[in-house]
Formats: sequence, structure tokens, C-alpha cells
Amino acid sequence: MPKRAHLIAGILAPLCIVTFFVSTLLVELFGSHAAVAQLKAMIVTPGLWIMIPAIAAAGGSGMFLGKSRKGRLVGAKKMRMPFIAANGLLVLVPCAIVLNRWAAAGTFDTTFYVVQTIELIAGATNFVLMGLNVRDGLRMAGRLHAVPFMPAKTS
Repeated sequence: MPKRAHLIAGILAPLCIVTFFVSTLLVELFGSHAAVAQLKAMIVTPGLWIMIPAIAAAGGSGMFLGKSRKGRLVGAKKMRMPFIAANGLLVLVPCAIVLNRWAAAGTFDTTFYVVQTIELIAGATNFVLMGLNVRDGLRMAGRLHAVPFMPAKTS
């Protein structure tokens, strides 16, 4: 059961991040201020209510599954998870809440877009780190093999 929970949470958490990221970019490029406000509200509720438990479940189940395992891949995953959690809780969640409030009030000023940029950078960072964890998890499970390094031929 912990493996299945880890699999589901490990898919759901990065899916939330990429959904928030892509939808934010699209609505900022092609949507109205009302559409931005609606998206920001949806990211907070229900988005954060899905993303936060998914990240926690992925991290918790990963720690449970990896407690008896040793090795470079397990170590790398364990080192990434605190940063993913801290980035999510200390950057992404506050940014989402503040941006939602500002968008609802129609405050689309420079500060809004600075915070939006911080949120996008933090989201992209978490997505990359989660992707690395997925890759390493697949390698640990034997479902993905490392590509051997092939140096470039010199003439």
C-alpha cells in the first residue's frame, strides 16, 4: 500500500505544479484580469488543498519506503525533499495566497508581477526537483536505466 500511495502522490504533486505553472502562463498571456483572478482563486481552492497533501504524502511515503534503503539515489531523493517541502510551504503557498488576494482586489501592479515571477521560478524549481525524484525512483525500481556517458569523439 505505501508503494501505491507514493506512486499516486508522486504523480499528483508535480502534476499540480505543472498545471498551476502552465495555466498561469497561458492566462497571463491570453486572458483578462478577471480570468487571472479566477485562476488565482482556483489555485488556492481547491489547488493548494490538493497539492499540499500530495507533496506531504509523496515525501512521507518516500521516507517510509526509503528508511531501510541505502545508496546514492536514495540519498539524493532524501536531500531534495526538504527543499521541495520548504519551497512549497514558504514560497509557493504564501505567493499563491497573496496573488489571489491582490487579483481579487484588481491590484495588478509591478509588485503583483514580481511576486508572480517569484512564484513561477519557485514552481519551476519544485517541478525540476520532483522530476529528478521521479527519475531516481524509476531507476531504483528498475524501470529506468541510466544512459552511460559517451564522450564525444575527437578527430
